Amino acid sequence: MIFQPTRRQFAATLAGAGVAATLPTRFAFAQSEIKLKYGTAFPADHPGTLRIKEAAEAIRKDTGGKVDLQVYPTSQLGSEPDMISQTRAGAIDFMSTAGTNLQTLVPTAGINGVAFAFKDYDTVWAAMDGELGAYVRAALSKVNLYAFDKVLDNGYRNITSASKAVNSPDDLKGFKIRVPGIPLWISMFKALGASPTAIPFGELYSSLQTKVVDGQENPLALIQSAKLYEVQKFCSLTAHTWDGHFIFGNGKKYQALPKEVQEALNKHFNAAALKEREDIAKLNADAQAQLTKLGIVFNKPNPAPFRDLLKSAGFYTEWKAKYGEEVWARLEKYSGKLA
Repeated sequence: MIFQPTRRQFAATLAGAGVAATLPTRFAFAQSEIKLKYGTAFPADHPGTLRIKEAAEAIRKDTGGKVDLQVYPTSQLGSEPDMISQTRAGAIDFMSTAGTNLQTLVPTAGINGVAFAFKDYDTVWAAMDGELGAYVRAALSKVNLYAFDKVLDNGYRNITSASKAVNSPDDLKGFKIRVPGIPLWISMFKALGASPTAIPFGELYSSLQTKVVDGQENPLALIQSAKLYEVQKFCSLTAHTWDGHFIFGNGKKYQALPKEVQEALNKHFNAAALKEREDIAKLNADAQAQLTKLGIVFNKPNPAPFRDLLKSAGFYTEWKAKYGEEVWARLEKYSGKLA
């Protein structure tokens, strides 16, 4: 019978021969390699994907090859609601999605999506890196989701259309607009007189192409990376809400990881988020010029009539009651009085 040494015997033999140090790091950790999955709806070339892939390599190096974090962009692992369910169940280890996608699970998670809450990025980051973000992360932890400190930037959202520019709320009357399946934003567009339709991001391009909806709303960087300029003509810079992606994972699985792995994940996910914010700032600076070259016609509406209509329609009062006084007070610390 031919002798077949076990891996341990084989490694011991090599060590005795003085060659163990020449083994690839990956082999050295093969028996204890930790495989992790990260899902996102961001396209493969979006900074929110590219920086996480960069973080995955840094995490691998920091852990001596022990952690293999695989990143799955473009909703490969399912729609965002599907991925949230999978993360809670432990089938996916980590993901990113908008706080507004989490509000059916944790109502306060969508508070940053309140219409016209943040006047600029200084206000956004003061809130999300400060008391408001900390409050939401604590709420997520109560449903077994561990959220990392820094939030990815998905940008201010703007309305695009295949047929007309949106200059005032009157232009939204009866307008069939695609929105994520987020109650806050469905409520906002109904209050503005539009006809919102919830469609997963992965189906957005085809829905615009086949005229299922007239238009949609997304940040400029995503409009560009998802090639929506191929099926839309007008972009109205409404900046009606700011959208950010929390990076989070299954709380129990995270806590079960070795301490050094937790530290590597925290260090590199948070660093990735800060770099991604810079990327989005640069993209936003030239996206309008690039999209103009690609045929998009831009206009910049006055936000006041939109905000006034939302206030008179009871939008802010309704959502203050739903979110509760405690978290609403934290929002208004940064936004100023809304309701």
